[in-house]
Amino acid sequence: MRHERPRHEPIAARSWLFVPGDSESKMAKAVKSEADIVLLDLEDAVAPESKAVARATVAEFLHRNPEHRERLWVRVNPFDGTHTLYDLASVMPARPGGIMLPKVYGPADVERLDHSLSALEVANGIEEGYTRVIVLITETAEAMARTQDYKGAPRVVALTWGAEDLADAIGASTNTNADGSYAFTFEMARSLTLLGAASAGVTPIDTISADFRDLAALQQRAQAMRKAGFRGMLAIHPAQVPIINAAFSPTEAEVAEARAIVDLFAANPGVGAIGWKGGMLDRPHLARAQRLLRQAGLG
Repeated sequence: MRHERPRHEPIAARSWLFVPGDSESKMAKAVKSEADIVLLDLEDAVAPESKAVARATVAEFLHRNPEHRERLWVRVNPFDGTHTLYDLASVMPARPGGIMLPKVYGPADVERLDHSLSALEVANGIEEGYTRVIVLITETAEAMARTQDYKGAPRVVALTWGAEDLADAIGASTNTNADGSYAFTFEMARSLTLLGAASAGVTPIDTISADFRDLAALQQRAQAMRKAGFRGMLAIHPAQVPIINAAFSPTEAEVAEARAIVDLFAANPGVGAIGWKGGMLDRPHLARAQRLLRQAGLG
């Protein structure tokens, strides 16, 4: 008889900090940071000749830090190579909080990951379905046409996007405009990720800001992305984490206004629209206020 698998809610994590899986010192520094999720990276941050050593290093680090297990996730290598199953077999006995799957071609890759995780969970005495997943859904040309297809995808709690592998996939020499903003195709990838996450009912996470020294630009971008609908952001340096956490946390003024809107509608039950500060509020305004309070842990 098949056991009922746990149902995962969209994850409330603002900062997702990448750290090379072959560096014990950098992983130790990352786990001491304020990052909501620490992504122990076995993919891009590790040279091919160091993959095996990195697997063992990450597995040992997970075993030695069980108190941080929920926030210690692993980015494995993509299924279009030869490393993925070795990655999973190495790290799953240490029970990571989740897995990041990069360079997918569509939901079939997530289903393949789900089957592998289920087998490894059962083999290691882990509740089947425990391990959560975040998917990088824009790194191949094929995946760009499948961004709206992740509703009901097993284990998935968040979707994010990337611009570098996509540039390689389509033969672009750059992914930015002269002013540093993303070029059209890559802005489209960002928007499709946001829409795909909304369709799937999971958390949308914005991609990295590569210039980790420009914290002012990071702050401006992160604030803009929260207003656009994203709920967190990938990071490549611990210095970026406090900026991201602050940008994706509702301010006191926003919370106060949201409370006032919710209270106003509660005091006027059955009203579809109501006057507010010289204008009108309707039910979508109420829904946004309620969502903001939930994000602040108050709803």
